[in-house]
Amino acid sequence: MAELGVAVVGFGLAGEVFHAPLIAAQERMRVAAVVTSSAERAERARAAYPGVRVVDTVEALFAEPDGIDLAVIATPNSTHAALAIQALDAGLPVVVDKPFALTADEGLEVIAAAEAAGLALSVFQNRRWDSDFLTLRRLIEAGELGEVRRFESRFERWRPVSKGSWREVGEATDGAGILYDLGSHLVDQALNLFGPAVEVYCELDCRRTEVRADDDAFIALTHDSGVRSHLWMSAVTPRLGPRMRVLGSESGYLTFGLDPQEDALRAGRRPDDGKPWGTVDPENWGSLGTPDDTHPVPSEAGDYPAFYAQMAAALLDDAPVPVDPNDAVETLQVLEEARRSAAGE
Repeated sequence: MAELGVAVVGFGLAGEVFHAPLIAAQERMRVAAVVTSSAERAERARAAYPGVRVVDTVEALFAEPDGIDLAVIATPNSTHAALAIQALDAGLPVVVDKPFALTADEGLEVIAAAEAAGLALSVFQNRRWDSDFLTLRRLIEAGELGEVRRFESRFERWRPVSKGSWREVGEATDGAGILYDLGSHLVDQALNLFGPAVEVYCELDCRRTEVRADDDAFIALTHDSGVRSHLWMSAVTPRLGPRMRVLGSESGYLTFGLDPQEDALRAGRRPDDGKPWGTVDPENWGSLGTPDDTHPVPSEAGDYPAFYAQMAAALLDDAPVPVDPNDAVETLQVLEEARRSAAGE
């Protein structure tokens, strides 16, 4: 069986916790190289992936790309577009962590570079494989809700004091802040389910004194399909709302709590450890119905491994990439419009 050598560029939270374990669990991929300037992270990479090539700069990697079939850009947001283009110039297909770029125009430049090079390009919108999202898609496709009228979706945390990471204390102009961190997921899910947005409204706030970028946001979308999406993202929510409330003409779907895959990855698990992956216990299933008739709905298992399985198929079998980068550009256009709305423009 053909095996793809994958270079993980950046070995912070995204690279070490999300990308590398999912790549290593994919039978047609291996973690062949890691780029990190941190000696501590380099040692962890060598321990986790014996035989991995570790370099401290992307220039060193791209100067000698032998044995590398795919580059994964898992660096701070402000570097995504430039590094993706560098990887493409080196002859490598690319996966870019979300957000794809800082602006839609930057994203279009990366797409143009991939098309000119004839190389595959995708964006890691892993929340398309969340348990609740997959369950909702199943219910919609089965007609269980009737005509969907309103989609309410939240990623909320209670973190009254920031952890000091660049995502929280960096500048919004560098891609820090909750709008780009969690809004990238929420908007992508809404557009993926209900189509293009024709109206965007946003409230954007910075609540904590030590934080320079937004940490509390609300977006309202009106989709061309007529569905209205209300999306909340916050680091300062002392009482968490439902993860999703979806209202249709026949019934509604309500679910609380987050997909279990992130916690599993943060705990050091891998999808190939022989234990059930992405499953939700029955007591945490969502419910479907009306005030007079409500019943629990079995949750689909979350499936982050599907992203890299589909990426392997794209490179080895000429299948479509798992996420069309043009979708990510559309998400960036909404986020840019959201920021303009919040500024009163």
